[in-house]
Amino acid sequence: MKRRNFIKNSMLFAGILTTLPSVLFAKKSYAAWPKTSFDIKDLTDSVKSVYGHNNLEESSKVKLKAPSIAENGAIVPINVSTSLENVDSIMIFVENNPQPLSSGYQLTQLAEPSIGTRLKMGKTSNVMAAVKSGDKVYTSTQEVKVTIGGCGG
Repeated sequence: MKRRNFIKNSMLFAGILTTLPSVLFAKKSYAAWPKTSFDIKDLTDSVKSVYGHNNLEESSKVKLKAPSIAENGAIVPINVSTSLENVDSIMIFVENNPQPLSSGYQLTQLAEPSIGTRLKMGKTSNVMAAVKSGDKVYTSTQEVKVTIGGCGG
């Protein structure tokens, strides 16, 4: 065996030996998925499953930007931002959807408390953005009229 091939194969073998234990014995990490909260069909029960209570406070510091009329319920653009400090999470609920909890975002202290997404809405409904800051949950609600349903309608 030539010297270069021997060194190349030795380095490859050493690399495999160092990474193999981390691949074989590493615990898999996935994003937290609160399946039970997404499966609930009632808005108040859904909010309670996420936060443990229904004490929501309407606030002008939570800005919800959504179209007043959505031509297609399959893609409804939503933007949520807030000027509140210490934001832990932003959740979006759609009152008349089969599952009211549409999406949820856990934020770190370094993240800017602003998200943009697209929702699927079956029919005209109130869209509620809930922002958890400290021990309180602040909300902003807006009605979105859907002309063509996106949830099988």
